[in-house]
Amino acid sequence: MEVGRDFDLGLEGLPEADVEEVKRNVLFTSLDRLFSWARSNSLWPLTFGLACCAIEMMGTSAAHYDADRFGVFFRNSPRQADVMIVAGTVTKKMAPLLRRLYDQMAEPRWVIAMGSCATAGGPYINSYVVVKGVDQIVPVDVYIPGCPPSPVALIYGINRLQDKIRYEARRKGAEMLRG
Repeated sequence: MEVGRDFDLGLEGLPEADVEEVKRNVLFTSLDRLFSWARSNSLWPLTFGLACCAIEMMGTSAAHYDADRFGVFFRNSPRQADVMIVAGTVTKKMAPLLRRLYDQMAEPRWVIAMGSCATAGGPYINSYVVVKGVDQIVPVDVYIPGCPPSPVALIYGINRLQDKIRYEARRKGAEMLRG
């Protein structure tokens, strides 16, 4: 967001101390940037835990790591979620259900692939029933490697997704200005 130092604030008659106070506390931005900031700081992931990574995902929202402080509130309904965290091994039998849940989520929506099973098939890559990465079913925005990844790694992945949401909003705003 842009600080109001480069704008004419109409503060010509005020003392210099008051002008500096206003410049430190007034913020100028566009509505798109404000909405993207709010959207990135209030992610509601759909819990889709399939294997051992789901335990680490649960630990992320527990008291020690507390994902709530980042605005992450886990939801159980795809209609209320905007992020899908796929944690664990995805089988070919589960793939159509995963796609159905993804399609039921409202736009904009994002996907985090958590763990080596969700990102690339993991140790079961040679099995005929395991999907070789969830990106074959739904588009993935953030990959979190590990077997299983720690709650800290999931929080880091969520932070990277927040950065991506803000970056896409800035890029979209710049494209709109160019016409």
